[in-house]
Amino acid sequence: MDTNRILAELRAGRDRIDQAISAIEAVNSTGRRRVGRPPRTAQKPRGRGRMSAAARRKLSRLLKQRWAQGKMKRVQASKPVHRMSRAARKRIAAAQRARWAKFKTQQRAENKVA
Repeated sequence: MDTNRILAELRAGRDRIDQAISAIEAVNSTGRRRVGRPPRTAQKPRGRGRMSAAARRKLSRLLKQRWAQGKMKRVQASKPVHRMSRAARKRIAAAQRARWAKFKTQQRAENKVA
């Protein structure tokens, strides 16, 4: 067997396979568009955001206003709580005792009937 002829046949087979691969790749690339995120090379590098001095001053002023408003709310919320007078507390306690006494007499009356 001639080795040159074998090498020639193998190279011809390799060329046919390369052509088939190229044809399939061409069909694939002209088909539907790729779905999803673009490849990394297509993305633009994101730069750091820079803020001007005027924008920083404005932001600082607005934040200080917001903090001051929160502080005012906390100060207003810490006002002393209005307490109930002793007389009002005694009236409520007496009314509650009267309600319980009425309830207990009704319960006793029901138990005697049953």
